[in-house]
Amino acid sequence: MVSLICSAVKNILDKLLVSICGLAIFILVTSVSWQVFSRYVLNDPSSFTDELSRYVMIWLGLFGASYLFGKNGHLAITLLIDSVNEQWKKYLQLLINMICLAFTYLAMFKGGLLLMGRTMQQFSPVLNIPMSYVYAILPISGSIMMIYILINCIQMLHNNNERS
Repeated sequence: MVSLICSAVKNILDKLLVSICGLAIFILVTSVSWQVFSRYVLNDPSSFTDELSRYVMIWLGLFGASYLFGKNGHLAITLLIDSVNEQWKKYLQLLINMICLAFTYLAMFKGGLLLMGRTMQQFSPVLNIPMSYVYAILPISGSIMMIYILINCIQMLHNNNERS
């Protein structure tokens, strides 16, 4: 039952993140294409596309990183995990996940909220939006990563209990 709920939540998050990343890529391509067209064809470069592209790229990168956490596709050095026997791999993987969870909570979620609070009155030069909107991706993606880490841990424990 728990595994089914985790799988359903994971599928919903996966579809949501893929859709958001697709939209971000569309906005990015459109923005950069308009910048090139306006600069070289119209000889009047657009002023907002550079800033918009930069912020969309940041959001795309962090949403993509969140998606990779769900797929266990992030960069990992497996030398330590590969060197221990099967019995200890589960515990070592849980320890690594708990370290990732702590880092994600402290750096991305808590740190992102603090950064948002500090930049609420700071506005971007061209788009004139609060910079806290740009930095909101940190606690958003941090929350998604923490959900994925917890789901991965639950599924790993559930799968190991079924094998025993």
